[in-house]
Amino acid sequence: MDVLYLYLPLVLLVFYIITRYFLHKLQNLPPSPFLTLPLIGHLYLLKKPFHQTLSKISYQHGPVVFLWFGSLPILIVSSPSAAEECFTKNDIVFANRPPLLIGKYLGYNHTSLAWAPYGDHWRNLRRIASLEVLSSHRLQTLSHIRLEEVRTLICQLFRVSTESPDRTVDMKSALFELTFNVMTRMITGKRYYGENVENSEEAKRFQELLAEMTRVLPESQLLDFLPWMRWFGFRKVEENLIVIHEKRDKFMQNLIEEYRGMETKSLSAADRGRKKTIIEVLLSLHQEEPEYYTDDIIRSLMLVLLQAGTETTAGTMEWAFSFLLNNPEVLKKAQAEIDLCVGQDRLIDDFDVAKLPYLGCIINETLRMQPAAPLLIPHNSSDECMVGGFRIPRGTILLVNAWAIQHDPKIWVDPKKFKPERFEGLEGTTDGFKLMPFGSGRRGCPGESLARRVLGLALGSLIQCFDWENVREELIDMSEDIGFLTSKAQPLMAKCCLRPTMVNLVSNLNQI
Repeated sequence: MDVLYLYLPLVLLVFYIITRYFLHKLQNLPPSPFLTLPLIGHLYLLKKPFHQTLSKISYQHGPVVFLWFGSLPILIVSSPSAAEECFTKNDIVFANRPPLLIGKYLGYNHTSLAWAPYGDHWRNLRRIASLEVLSSHRLQTLSHIRLEEVRTLICQLFRVSTESPDRTVDMKSALFELTFNVMTRMITGKRYYGENVENSEEAKRFQELLAEMTRVLPESQLLDFLPWMRWFGFRKVEENLIVIHEKRDKFMQNLIEEYRGMETKSLSAADRGRKKTIIEVLLSLHQEEPEYYTDDIIRSLMLVLLQAGTETTAGTMEWAFSFLLNNPEVLKKAQAEIDLCVGQDRLIDDFDVAKLPYLGCIINETLRMQPAAPLLIPHNSSDECMVGGFRIPRGTILLVNAWAIQHDPKIWVDPKKFKPERFEGLEGTTDGFKLMPFGSGRRGCPGESLARRVLGLALGSLIQCFDWENVREELIDMSEDIGFLTSKAQPLMAKCCLRPTMVNLVSNLNQI
């Protein structure tokens, strides 16, 4: 009898595993790894970086895989055809977001643009973002901001190249400050980094909040999948999320109150033809419909714009420069294209970027190899549907592994090699569902146009004006940091030297 009790847990575990396996088959669910453990499901399989682990699982079991992360059903999609099926035929079904802790605590209880469920409220937020905030007209109206900030960075790098003994630049910080200034000037009209700026400490605190949020997210995801972990010391994770949210909220509310304090002056200036900032647009909507356009709505929109438009864009530029330093022949080819199409008697502007196809190829190849969000922001099925011939239950979380699709050797020749030429001759900016770093369907990123404009102008300008070198003889370390976004584990340091043909132009710019 004692022996029976000894083996009983093992017998029950085997019975549980076999039962789950046959039920899985009978329900026509997608393929899944055989061993599904009680309580944790398939979480035991995950190793960092997660997108690469999930890519290996998909390679073994197929492009449509069904997993259990604790008690949550997960659909992993890693082929263009399956992604197309999710974002076209089943686009409305997958237009929701899952009820995760990040959406609750950092997404204003699932009411922000990024985390709101599909419905009238989300459609209205999307309309505001697309028509009022990120429309082509608005982006063109505020194009002078991008131009001025890029030229300010050029002047800073000019001083480094002429005054610093080693000409070394911390590219991670420089590019973050550039994108942060671009976004804050578009949103509020204020700069936070650079010379004669009083708000740099405030901006650094916000930057620290972003870093803290990145650290907390993996723990919050663990609680999403294993809620019982609250009783094992993880309850503090939610407290940290609340603190981060309160600090971000305070940062944005101070901006709103500052503008309210100068409302009359701001409106009169706008009437005289001054270009409205995004916060002024949102506050004008508040005046028209104060019951709907509350401070919460305004703050959430500004936060989505600031976070989505800063870290991702700066990180992509850092990856791009890393690839260029490891592939100097690509850098030379890009410089030659700019010299031919733009010349050396003026700097690149927004209109030039569209006429520089090889520069566009570099950006696309960077986005292919290092998409900012390798696992697209999760979707949630609002109803039962079919994907790849398999039944997908209602309430399943969809994770599209963009990294796996964009590194699939069946789709891309030599996918591990940085080769911008692979995009030459392609119409548009993407290649169907083979390349989708900004997502797709109804929940695709509305800021793609802005991101590409900033990337093209900044990257093209720095290539045009400077020669770049690695600080060491060996290749740049391309290892990834662990997090929701793919950032470099080692911040990029590079040497810049003003190109001889650009000395007069940049010298004059520096004296303005």
